[in-house]
Amino acid sequence: MLRPHVPVNPLPTGSPIPLLKRNPVDSEIEPVNSTPAPVAAPRTTVQLTPGSALALAAGGGAVVLVVGAVLVSMLLAVAITGVSVAVCAVVLKSLLNQERKH
Repeated sequence: MLRPHVPVNPLPTGSPIPLLKRNPVDSEIEPVNSTPAPVAAPRTTVQLTPGSALALAAGGGAVVLVVGAVLVSMLLAVAITGVSVAVCAVVLKSLLNQERKH
């Protein structure tokens, strides 16, 4: 699965070209690339004890609560800003209407 695969290049006529060199002195076939593929290091496994699983669940819950609190506070900030802009618009409109009447 991890070994490199070199495709065979087709000729314009449709017959494949093998990627091997022929030695004119002897009729032996030599491969173009004979370097072995690197072997991947085995992965280490992580084993969770009941205490570490509990700590991981508590940490995940704390992260969810903090992110939720931040998102709710940002939503409240946007809502308060929108309401204050609307109130300012109403006050300015009433001030301009009073100036036109007088």
